[in-house]
Amino acid sequence: MASSTQRPTVLQRALLVAIASLGCIVPAHAQLGSSPGCAFVAGDLPAVTLPPGTPHGSQIPIEHVVVLMQENRSFDHYFGQLHRAGQPKAEGYPRKARNPDPTSPGKFIKPFHQKKLCEVADLDHSWSGTHAQVHDGAMDGFTATNVDGKDAKGRRAMGFYTGGDLNFYYSLYSAFAMGDRYFCSVQGPTFPNRYYMLAGTSFGHIQNDFPAGVTEFSQRSIFNVLDEGGVTWKIYYGQIAFAQLFAYVRNVQDHLKPITEFYTDAAAGTLPQVTFVDPIFLDKPNVETDEHPPANVQVGQEFASKVVQAVLASPLWSSTALFITYDEHGGYYDHVPPPAACVPDGIAPILGAGDVDAQFDHYGIRVPVVVVSPYARKHFVSHVVHDHTSILRFIETRFDLPALTRRDANADPMLEFFDFTKQTFAKAPKLPKPKVVAAKKPYCDSVAGASSGEL
Repeated sequence: MASSTQRPTVLQRALLVAIASLGCIVPAHAQLGSSPGCAFVAGDLPAVTLPPGTPHGSQIPIEHVVVLMQENRSFDHYFGQLHRAGQPKAEGYPRKARNPDPTSPGKFIKPFHQKKLCEVADLDHSWSGTHAQVHDGAMDGFTATNVDGKDAKGRRAMGFYTGGDLNFYYSLYSAFAMGDRYFCSVQGPTFPNRYYMLAGTSFGHIQNDFPAGVTEFSQRSIFNVLDEGGVTWKIYYGQIAFAQLFAYVRNVQDHLKPITEFYTDAAAGTLPQVTFVDPIFLDKPNVETDEHPPANVQVGQEFASKVVQAVLASPLWSSTALFITYDEHGGYYDHVPPPAACVPDGIAPILGAGDVDAQFDHYGIRVPVVVVSPYARKHFVSHVVHDHTSILRFIETRFDLPALTRRDANADPMLEFFDFTKQTFAKAPKLPKPKVVAAKKPYCDSVAGASSGEL
């Protein structure tokens, strides 16, 4: 998750306090765009927006949808090397990938293997910072926006991990169906992107804004639509349920359960039709499971593996689809320019003094996504443009629910990730035990509280 001047612990603690003050569980102005393909509107059903003959509703043999959204990692940062390690169809770093060296005009910084599992300093992924990184598609502002007292060149923005670091993820993304044109929804931080995942819009918010009172954030979200459609749902949380920022969710606390119950319900075959899983957003680097710097990336991978294994071992496996993605890029380099996107509604970005004057007419930066399901295409890479509202649209498509906004109404629902004519993974595949290098944990403990950045 992240303010442009404070380490996530400050804002994350504020999130805990804000939700607590609202009486919730806290456990241990743009014009509508005219872009091509933006013809559909809020309220449109999948049968209206999909090409004739496309399956929807009960024609799709998925009875249970699980969504896990992690934090702050770009596609290149995590999977820029995947094309060299098991999935050649995934687009990796181009040969000339680089960013200017802020300290030496005319010189450049190239991507490099980041061997630290925890970052000493967080990176800029604010609204203005991200727009500067994208730089009208040049993708050359990552180093300059990440100059730090301990990183004068902003070099850490160009670091990447490999299959040796993230062995479980590399196997998972190679075995199942993944996408290399999946973008976060907003060129900005955590909260707006998570709002798009849950509501198809951020209601103009471009920062990590908290509800000011018990009635604020009363806008409709997927949870309203699920209840209206008679679709069962729960949120299982490691620490807090992010969706409690929505007033509607704050009033249905019986839908919110600790993560331990996710594992129990998965094993018992009693998961609801739609499940959202939230990690631990705030703790020491070796305990926090959301992968947000400076959290230990291998600890986050281990948590995700537990979620995956719970789904694979569940009696519900034969009818389940698990989506794993990241809320935004976290300030890390990616070489693919974000394409144009459908403006979700008539609400303009809430700009403050000094904020970049931009609209919600482009996606954010590329982030990883994988679909784990018996119906997932084996060893598949989608090159179709998607964003967080594509997962939202998949849920709406499966349960014949209306679109919340113009963005999700026009989003591709990711059906090409599946082959609904057969269960390619009728028998759950064996995946490696996630690597957690114990020798590197002391360093991670030493950087606790040392970062500054945007949620």
